[in-house]
Amino acid sequence: MIEEANIEYERTILIGLVTQQQNEDKSNEYLDELEFLAYTAGGEVYKRFVQKMTAPNPKTFIGKGKMEEVQAYIAQHGITTAIFDDELSPAQQKNIEKILECKIIDRTNLILDIFAQRAQTSYARTQVELAQYEYLLPRLAGMWTHLERQKGGIGMRGPGETEIETDRRIVRDRITLLKQKIKKIDKQMEVQRGNRGALVRVALVGYTNVGKSTLMNVISKSDVFAENKLFATLDTTVRKVVIGNLPFLLTDTVGFIRKLPTQLVDSFKGTLDEVREADLLLHVVDISHESFEDHIASVGKTLDEIGASDKPVIMVFNKIDAYEPEVIDEDDLITEKTEVHYTLDEWKKTWMGRVDGDAIFISALQKENFDEFRKLVYDKVRDIHVTRFPYNSFLYPEEYVE
Repeated sequence: MIEEANIEYERTILIGLVTQQQNEDKSNEYLDELEFLAYTAGGEVYKRFVQKMTAPNPKTFIGKGKMEEVQAYIAQHGITTAIFDDELSPAQQKNIEKILECKIIDRTNLILDIFAQRAQTSYARTQVELAQYEYLLPRLAGMWTHLERQKGGIGMRGPGETEIETDRRIVRDRITLLKQKIKKIDKQMEVQRGNRGALVRVALVGYTNVGKSTLMNVISKSDVFAENKLFATLDTTVRKVVIGNLPFLLTDTVGFIRKLPTQLVDSFKGTLDEVREADLLLHVVDISHESFEDHIASVGKTLDEIGASDKPVIMVFNKIDAYEPEVIDEDDLITEKTEVHYTLDEWKKTWMGRVDGDAIFISALQKENFDEFRKLVYDKVRDIHVTRFPYNSFLYPEEYVE
């Protein structure tokens, strides 16, 4: 068993599908992300199981033969948790649990569990608890008997650690109470945002673990928690930043992810209001990640869902220090050059370097290209401020001066 900082990791396996909508490469990519999620939550992945199917089995997600293979592996290796890459229906979860006789959680439950670990403020904890209860409500019949057998660990934080409440009415009452609490806090936060005065608001957005908090620390010279794990930052952080002589507010927001649970999007509406009400978005992208283009699309989809897709955006391609293109063997006459072989200079010549001139390639960790980055942000923030307050234009020169 791996031990790190006195943490004992749970023995887990991952289960995913290759379907008509999700080819093998995409499935492996999702499972890579799922493994990172499992590690973040406190799990050690022993094996992955992948099955090719036209569509998930409505009763058990995977087929009978694959289920027997998984069952044998669990018994042989003492696996305690099986994590499925897609959200399971209440019936699927109940059926699978009877067969495998171990803890069964899906991608949604895993993300909710990580959010439960990461929530620091009362507001964030309330948002997570609401999302967990809404996820749990249709699963009450099967979940409570499961929780009686095994408490604690991945997927069991938050409401799962309280006394067993089989009465759906109690859970619905709790959901109503949490919604009222969040509504009250949202109003308080709205007042706070209104009290921030006339400063331009800039929000950091992006996929989880792309370096938003690191960038926040460098720009604002603050100490926001940053870690190489998914959803290291959950609570919204706002700092006053001055570039040149121009002050503005910078907000670090929760990271987005593919297959983001709808419960979280709904529960974190107040937090996402920071994005909706921003004047400028800094969309941070981890260019060293092989699927960064998918991450861009995912963030764009979420911004569209929350009504923030019309905001001016600076694309910040981060981690250029970690970017390494794949090299084609000169003797290999078969391999065709694809995007994975692009150098940074070649990427800059693509659509990314031509987003209305609002794109920059940096390393927040190594502070590479930071002068150019600060100048670009200064220019954009100045344009917004001067448009809003033309009589202040003389205070902020057009040429950025540090």
